[in-house]
Amino acid sequence: MLILVNLVQVNHRREINCLECQEKLVGRRDQKFCCDYCRNTFNNRINEDANAIVRKINSILRKNRRILYKLNPNGKKTVHLIQLAELGFNFHYYTNSYSTKNGHQYFFCYDMGYRAIENQEFLLVHKQDYVS
Repeated sequence: MLILVNLVQVNHRREINCLECQEKLVGRRDQKFCCDYCRNTFNNRINEDANAIVRKINSILRKNRRILYKLNPNGKKTVHLIQLAELGFNFHYYTNSYSTKNGHQYFFCYDMGYRAIENQEFLLVHKQDYVS
């Protein structure tokens, strides 16, 4: 990340301006902002693209979890691919995966999981304490 500091040489003194509002800074030599508001505004603008991506992904993960819970509130259930697709489930996003000793691969959205079984059906499960 590139941060520029505005420096102006005046009478052998360095004049430093706030990175956000360009107001002259008085105080510490390493100071970059005149107040908390300018510091927060500057950093929020720098990070807004990354935050937007994270918000989008978290939204998809929460939606996936809500769908899994709606279809399986009690622990274990088999559902067809079409049921998941109709509700808008996105198979590209999950928080973690778990492989069993039998070679079954489970995908989890937080504490709600699923695995493909047969004929486009999925087994939905709740995460157990021993699965990490």
